Amino acid sequence: MNENAELPPHDDLLRLYRQMVLIRRCEEQLAKSHQRGLIHGACHTYVGQEAVAVGVCAHLRPDDVVFSTHRGHGHALAKGVPPLQLVAELYGREAGCSHGRGGSMHLFAPEVGMMGTSGIVGPCILQAAGAGYSFRLLKTGRVAVAFFGDGAVNNGAFHEGLNLASIWKLPVLFVCENNEFATEVPFAYAAGNPSVATRAAAYGMPGVELDGNDVIAIRAAAGEAVRRARAGEGPTLFECKTYRTRPHSEGMGDFTYRTREEVDAWKARCPIQRFRQTGIGRAGVTAAALDAVDAEIQQEVGKAHQAAEAGAWPDPATAASHIFAEPRRPAPPAPPGQRQITYMQATLEALGAEMAANPGIFVLGEGIGARGGNFKTTDGLYDRFGPERLRDTPICERGFVGLGCGAAMTGTRPVIDFMFADFVLDAVGEIINQIAKMQYMSSGRLKMPVLLRGCVGIGHSAATHHSGNYYPMYAHFPGLRVVVPSTPYDAKGLLHHALRCDDPVLFLEHRELLGLKGPVPEAAYEIPFGQAAVVRDGKDATVVALTRMVPRALEVAESLAREGVSVEVIDPRTVAPLDVETIGRSVVKTGRLLIADEAFGPYGIGAEIAAQIVDRHFDDLDAPIRRLNGSHTPTPYSPPLEAAVIPDTDALLRAVRDLLAE
Repeated sequence: MNENAELPPHDDLLRLYRQMVLIRRCEEQLAKSHQRGLIHGACHTYVGQEAVAVGVCAHLRPDDVVFSTHRGHGHALAKGVPPLQLVAELYGREAGCSHGRGGSMHLFAPEVGMMGTSGIVGPCILQAAGAGYSFRLLKTGRVAVAFFGDGAVNNGAFHEGLNLASIWKLPVLFVCENNEFATEVPFAYAAGNPSVATRAAAYGMPGVELDGNDVIAIRAAAGEAVRRARAGEGPTLFECKTYRTRPHSEGMGDFTYRTREEVDAWKARCPIQRFRQTGIGRAGVTAAALDAVDAEIQQEVGKAHQAAEAGAWPDPATAASHIFAEPRRPAPPAPPGQRQITYMQATLEALGAEMAANPGIFVLGEGIGARGGNFKTTDGLYDRFGPERLRDTPICERGFVGLGCGAAMTGTRPVIDFMFADFVLDAVGEIINQIAKMQYMSSGRLKMPVLLRGCVGIGHSAATHHSGNYYPMYAHFPGLRVVVPSTPYDAKGLLHHALRCDDPVLFLEHRELLGLKGPVPEAAYEIPFGQAAVVRDGKDATVVALTRMVPRALEVAESLAREGVSVEVIDPRTVAPLDVETIGRSVVKTGRLLIADEAFGPYGIGAEIAAQIVDRHFDDLDAPIRRLNGSHTPTPYSPPLEAAVIPDTDALLRAVRDLLAE
């Protein structure tokens, strides 16, 4: 125990000891349970590191939040998760804190501020920064903590998260538990700068190196860091030097990368034994009082284990529950009317109206502040709402997408403007592994109202890094809404709906449509997801067209109408969810189907539509389903090469004629 740190009162000392012992006894029980087969997957114990979680969480309020890593049992218990909920989660039982959805690496208890642990290295850093952004925007005085291992400090999320927290002075405490090894790779080998605490200077924040086995020293330092955060003075980085004395995960070999002597030496520095050796007699703490705590905890953990083992399994019928929030059921949208504005103006109108109505909406992106965005997607909003709600970012897509995830988890509604859809590929792990899964993993207790918007599509010789059509990829993953409007009217109504729903939405806008004019009502209205538009009636063939192909399909339909051919044109508007019912009704009427999409053909949306229509309407088809797609190639720069890889109106006209000739 640190002789120089201010000694807490008697009751606080006993509380610190109690929490450390609680973590230790739970972990020892879980290690035994793993050997018995009660734990069905990984089990990453926290033995040896108890002082870090306990010392840091000693200063947190119930409404403060913690984001953690795969070794998160100790953080969960220190933040207030009951032992039964922890043990039951690892046993895969309904009473678990994640109701059996997560196991050792995915612990959720937002009721006590435990916002989740992750099997991926680094997202907790970004999510804590996002929570800090929420707390700053809403002026709540709350604090976010990210716990992570030494392996995370060599990950891009560490740099991006600390930099964002620093430049915006977010109320965050970053806690590196340096336990010497990232899985089995020594930190001394993996780090060019082996001092984590000194890295803080590069981000303009305090860095504090601590003995990670000294709960009193950690508690004292955490008190100052939390005070700074609440006072608006910004983040702090801790490096707590500690050691895990059990394997990386139970059942793994332990002595191919470290020695028994090294482990034994660290066991002798056990934070619990150290507390007993130096704490008895101080502030009235007695050995008898600590022994009583030991006995109480042993009994509590034993009861938790027995109850968890006897507990019910989750109902298999709930295995696919909580992927999405409850859908909104808005009033029918207003008719288009006579007012003509562009696609870009329509989305700007919707975003401005929603920001005025909801102070929790803020926009992140590169150049979206005073400049108004590369495509004027936020033009004029900076003057209306100010820099906290129109926040220019560094070029760090993973950083601000991950931050947006944490913000959405903690009460705000971020809009992530990533300019071109190609750029957000740097953050695809945050979208797929975190944003898309958060509602499911938390059993619906956390919502994910985040809007990710950017341009897709080929044109203007933008070449291969500014021309991607990625909606088929994102539509594949559960938990995401994927919107691809083709008209100003649809863009405004779908954006209003996206900014009012509680699901993550990828709002992808074809750059060649942004200047397209069309009728749009001035008042706000919503178009629900999963409702395709029949944009032209017909009886001889059905063309399902996406994004830029919609106006081309209408041009082809008009041309064929002069020849007496009636083509029905359907715009899905969203590809996740996909309205197959409307397409099916059209196929029943026409007997023929062509799917026109600028995106690649293999494994694409057209293949999905074709498969579902064949499954449901095989007997209604008078000809094989046809698809027309862009070439399966990266996008070239030169105008004639670019024109050669995307289907134009002539190609679409030939495809419809061929279909009618079948």
